[in-house]
Amino acid sequence: MADPAPTPIVEWPDYNKVPTGGDPFTQDLNALYDKGDLCWLLVCSCLCWQITPAIGFLYAGMHRRKAALTMIFQSLFCACACGIQFWIYGYSLYQSHTTGPFLGDMSLAALHNVLAYPSLANTDIPDILYACFGFTFVTATAMILAGAMLERGRLWPSMLFLLCWTTFVYYILAYFEWNPNGWLYKLGVYDFAGSGPVHIASGFSALAWSLMLGARKDPHGESIHHNIPHFRPHNPFLVGLGTILIWFGWFAFNGASTANLSIRSIYVVVNTNLAACGGGIAWVILEYMFNKKFSILGFCSGIISGLVGITPAAGYVPVYVASLVGALTSVSSFFATKYKYLIGIDEGLDIFAIHGVGGLVGDLLTGFFAASFVPALDGKSGNTYSGGWWNHHWKQMGYQLAAATTCAAWSFVISLILLFIISHIPGMHLRASEEDELKGLDFKYLNDVEGDTMVLHGLGAATPGMVSGMVSGNSGSKEEVGVPVSSDVKRD
Repeated sequence: MADPAPTPIVEWPDYNKVPTGGDPFTQDLNALYDKGDLCWLLVCSCLCWQITPAIGFLYAGMHRRKAALTMIFQSLFCACACGIQFWIYGYSLYQSHTTGPFLGDMSLAALHNVLAYPSLANTDIPDILYACFGFTFVTATAMILAGAMLERGRLWPSMLFLLCWTTFVYYILAYFEWNPNGWLYKLGVYDFAGSGPVHIASGFSALAWSLMLGARKDPHGESIHHNIPHFRPHNPFLVGLGTILIWFGWFAFNGASTANLSIRSIYVVVNTNLAACGGGIAWVILEYMFNKKFSILGFCSGIISGLVGITPAAGYVPVYVASLVGALTSVSSFFATKYKYLIGIDEGLDIFAIHGVGGLVGDLLTGFFAASFVPALDGKSGNTYSGGWWNHHWKQMGYQLAAATTCAAWSFVISLILLFIISHIPGMHLRASEEDELKGLDFKYLNDVEGDTMVLHGLGAATPGMVSGMVSGNSGSKEEVGVPVSSDVKRD
């Protein structure tokens, strides 16, 4: 005789007694959840995942060719290793229901007891679904930071640093802002989708990493800037492709941060798109004013700056200021990029200018433009939020400044400490040898560099009538490209 069907659950038990939410053999644990909410978060999690390799494409295009493939490798490392770390203890550190005064505990380690019980982010979705969504945040954030090793950082120390960084910077700041027991959460900070733990943290940590690594070598004087090394991106096509995929993924990154499906979710997606548009247009206008030409790199930098600026604001500000938020963030990042040489640090991917400075500006603009009616569109918040400066909630600007300053200072100082410790571990010095740097990190670490370098350059490794040839690269070293072969050339 068949067992009776599980009984639909009608209310959640005490978490301390049943942390999983119930018995799946006797209870239908889906009953209290709306399938639309579950579908929205699950699909958005899948879309968010591709942001991590998309950043790899973006960075690969911004690098010189001899180190481009290393960025693809790093994106896969972040997607895999940081994901496993998230499973082992990361989620528990910032989303455990039982917490200490400064950080979460290990009650959810290895996602133990993470199942059907409502998440801390929103009771409309279960813990296991929010963990699925949160997985994509940490991998993307680690990859934003990974670009700071730019052409001269050794791979093994960089991978160790990224895992240490997510532990002591990302998860701590995420706890501060996203766990109801975190002090910035209790203070009342508005950070809708992670400006502090994601952008400000990665931007200021990139500055610290670049400081510790020092400037790139330029023995042939090929830099196009007079103070610090600055080389042209080898592949604007990859820069554009990466930006398109990031923009696409950011709809999910921001849109699902409501942790349910509501009018607010739609509002957030509209805000995200408008901010990216405003950021891109603002950057290219400034670029043309100064250079009398446009560039793919500049357009993409502006779009990403707009996305960075709207990240904390998307669920709080009216749609009629979204483009302005993106534009103002883009202008700030543009001038931070233009005058970065004043601090004398070789941070060639502009992670600090776009994510660090952009994240700070986005946090402050959130405090200025936040409107109390926008959060209420989720059907849950009601009058919980008082808005920002526009709603005469003057002290919100102070809260935003406190959060931005905390995230910037914590990430910069802790990163310096971690890098200093790692650099003193035998065999883990941070900087590649001059020979490896000039030849290229791809040739140092990757055994499939020749064929894939040709693909990155626009030539298939198996293109008929093409073989490997040697030409002088940007750094003065020899690099592989595909060259045509006439019919009378003998092959060994």
